Amino acid sequence: MATLDDLKQAIISGNREKAKELTGKALGEGIAAKTVVVDGIAAAMQVVGEKFRANEFFVPELLIAQRAMKQALSVMSGESVDHIGTVVIGTVKGDLHDIGKNLVAAMLEGAGFKVVDLGVDVSPEKFVETAKAQSANLIAMSALLTTTMGSMKETVASLQSHGLKGKVKVIVGGAPLTQSYADEIKADGYAPDAASAVDKAKALLS
Repeated sequence: MATLDDLKQAIISGNREKAKELTGKALGEGIAAKTVVVDGIAAAMQVVGEKFRANEFFVPELLIAQRAMKQALSVMSGESVDHIGTVVIGTVKGDLHDIGKNLVAAMLEGAGFKVVDLGVDVSPEKFVETAKAQSANLIAMSALLTTTMGSMKETVASLQSHGLKGKVKVIVGGAPLTQSYADEIKADGYAPDAASAVDKAKALLS
């Protein structure tokens, strides 16, 4: 499908207007919304993620592709798309950093997840309440300050006390985080970057 190939390239190169136009064109050609997401938008973000991991793309390229992806997704509003899962994402209580969290949210959305973004300074209670209300499969938490990492542990404990541990998976990330800390707080996964977060989220739900 030439239109989907062109859409992929538009997102990878960060051409917002082209991405929006080609998404509309694909839908106008009768291509199913799910196919546009999976074979066009998600496939593009997969390539972007691979380039980021290979140090061919850096944060600016990632952000530019993310904006093009957002334009493509804006055309999809109102279209029926089967999401592969629901993720509640946020930066933990006491932490106001959101660039990394925003990248992960965008990559997850581009990969076909329904993303509920709670923003920054999110309390353990808010994560758990929202996960329950949204019937979420996954909570994704970000921290950039070592002083706020303890909030992740509290969120996992809160899930446990609500009987949701295991039903709602937990993935953590951010500059000071490590796999060993994720293991220590009994998170289900750790991701060092946005591209890895998508792979980990898919693996946890498979």
